[in-house]
Amino acid sequence: MILVAQVSDTHFDLGARNAERAARVLAHLSELRLPPAAIVHTGDITDAGKPEQYAQAARALRTELPLFVAAGNHDDRAALRADLLGTHPSDAPLNQAHRVGELTVVLLDSSVPGEPAGRLSVATYDWLRATLADGDGPVLLALHHPPVRVHSPIVDSIALADPAPLAAIVAGSGRIAGVLTGHAHSPISTLFAGKPLVVGPSTASVLRGAWELDAPDHVMDYAPDPGYALHLIDRAEDGGYRLVTHFRTVPAGGRISVQPD
Repeated sequence: MILVAQVSDTHFDLGARNAERAARVLAHLSELRLPPAAIVHTGDITDAGKPEQYAQAARALRTELPLFVAAGNHDDRAALRADLLGTHPSDAPLNQAHRVGELTVVLLDSSVPGEPAGRLSVATYDWLRATLADGDGPVLLALHHPPVRVHSPIVDSIALADPAPLAAIVAGSGRIAGVLTGHAHSPISTLFAGKPLVVGPSTASVLRGAWELDAPDHVMDYAPDPGYALHLIDRAEDGGYRLVTHFRTVPAGGRISVQPD
């Protein structure tokens, strides 16, 4: 069994609130009796992609645990690389593969500079096919934009465009245990290409569904505590891989409240 945590949509904006909430979750994860083998951030690290916001993120997300980050639509590829990852700034898609024991965490850059919706480039698909063919063991696939409709009045219009090529790869790979995304600011579980798809909650806020809105423009809820997801990857009875997900929130006092899967 491998345990991986997911945080998402931290939206560092140079203010104290979002930074404190994200730091609270990171501290909680590091203090678990069995800490996760890695933390995956599924994008929108910052609110506007500014270098100083990534500097704030670097301070708040400081942890001894391996932390892997994907780019979201609010991120800037060059600033993310330079000011958070400490690598050479580049506007090229930030696709990554990280080995954690027998698990490979594959992060795809679905961001499109200047656009809220997502898309995966031909080069990204070629890279993904080669990465899946080179190696063995389970894979967690992570990107920012959901490739399915999640019935959000905001997110569905700015989700991943043309997800069919990704669906074909996911359905055809026996290595992929599940797909992780962010963007929707809500804990959501569904299926994509026959595999589990989990949308991680935001540490900053919750985007309401149409059935919750008391007014058309009241879509963002800042009251709930910051949340995260815990993913367990193990062998299924058919010899493949199984993904089991638990959702948690971390209130200011530090004691966990539990949300149903």
